[in-house]
Amino acid sequence: MTTASVGDQTGFSVTEFFVRYGVVLVGVLVAVVFSLVIPGFASADNVVSILQTQAVAAVAALGMTLTAVVGDLDLSVGAVAGLSVTVAAVVMIRMALTGPSAIVACLLAGAVVGCVNAALIVLLNVPPLLATLGTMFTVQGLKRWLVDGQTLITGMSLPDGTKVTGRFTSDFAAIDSAQVLGIPLSVYLFLLIAVLVWVFLEKTRFGRVFYAVGGNVEAARLAGARVRRYQFAAYAISGVLAAIAGMILASRLRQGDVTAGDSALLDAVAMTLVGYAVLGAKKPNALGTVVGAIFIGLILQGLTQLGLPYFTQDLIKGLVLIFALLMSFSLRRKRRAATV
Repeated sequence: MTTASVGDQTGFSVTEFFVRYGVVLVGVLVAVVFSLVIPGFASADNVVSILQTQAVAAVAALGMTLTAVVGDLDLSVGAVAGLSVTVAAVVMIRMALTGPSAIVACLLAGAVVGCVNAALIVLLNVPPLLATLGTMFTVQGLKRWLVDGQTLITGMSLPDGTKVTGRFTSDFAAIDSAQVLGIPLSVYLFLLIAVLVWVFLEKTRFGRVFYAVGGNVEAARLAGARVRRYQFAAYAISGVLAAIAGMILASRLRQGDVTAGDSALLDAVAMTLVGYAVLGAKKPNALGTVVGAIFIGLILQGLTQLGLPYFTQDLIKGLVLIFALLMSFSLRRKRRAATV
């Protein structure tokens, strides 16, 4: 026999309300407070700055969201983003080729790594976290090997004495620097990818099958879904999106920085998991990932403008993630227990 809680009897539950809207409400509260204490924080330029800053990790996180839907997190997205930076630099600085050539090379590199992940997980049955962790270390080593462990910049001398004369082309650099209506192209790219992933997951039959595969692989297989194809596609697309994130970062840095992308993994994980708590979804979803990116960016931007040292950012991200997980899992579990 079950008993109803007071919240159920009145049709309103404080716990359920915070589970659904806690992250959004805290984000709004933080934005209001920062707007009051930081001149210009609520300006359109600052909003665009937050979106531009978060675009790299957010695009990688959207790819990670797809893999989380069908099974587990892709831990290689940060390394793939860094590889994309290195590949772009090698193509344009060392080989002196064009921006479009660099874009094609980056996308191919991301697709190859994504397919390697998919093959390990889908065909060889390696657990996703272990497979993508192994790929992460391999790709990190590969990107350093490609540039002999040093940042590749125009005019530098290679170990064999050759002096590189190429440079990042203006069309490639425009990915993050060019603006339309005062908004960088990288922000448009981030928002476009977010909309496409949201539509795919929420409005198409393929997206529903993705969720079915992640919910119960065997049930999805018995229902006729080609489970392996969907899993393979998720990891391949994740690799491509991570490469796009790397291209945005490369166009911003305009050099082959060997440490590029190292922080993107933790940021992407935080954004994806914060998304579980948005509107009480308790599952990976594109809208939640975007809200998570904005939520984290809002806090970091405000604290940075207040003078908080950069080395405390990981602490802040960790606290934000713990808060989101409490909203998504702990309070919901208490809510269920209260109704029994």
